[in-house]
Amino acid sequence: MEPFIATLLYFVISIVIVIIGLIIFENMTRKYKDMEEVKNGNEAVALSILGKIIGICVVLAFAIYNSSVIYETIIWGIVGVVLQMVAYGLFDLFTKSFSVQDELLKNNKAVGLISVGVSIGLALVIGASIT
Repeated sequence: MEPFIATLLYFVISIVIVIIGLIIFENMTRKYKDMEEVKNGNEAVALSILGKIIGICVVLAFAIYNSSVIYETIIWGIVGVVLQMVAYGLFDLFTKSFSVQDELLKNNKAVGLISVGVSIGLALVIGASIT
């Protein structure tokens, strides 16, 4: 019964951390509201959100694999969200020829795909560093 309870706890903790991460990312976006854009069919923004969700979940998966207690997973989940925010900020900073937010708002799927790649790729690096 104990593994079942642990699985439920990890599941609930992961959902909460993903929701908190999405709320934080929503507040980082100044030029539009993520869910409004998704509701309006903006696939580029949806791709960007998809990358963030998968990225946070990848970090959480590594944290669960490598943590001996649940609170370590929570700590690594928080660290993962923060580092995903840093990655997204750096992505926006290093694309000097255009604004990531402007391009996502214009439904530029190419930028949305790169955003997915940045989020997932760096999540794998972040996750692999959890030992």
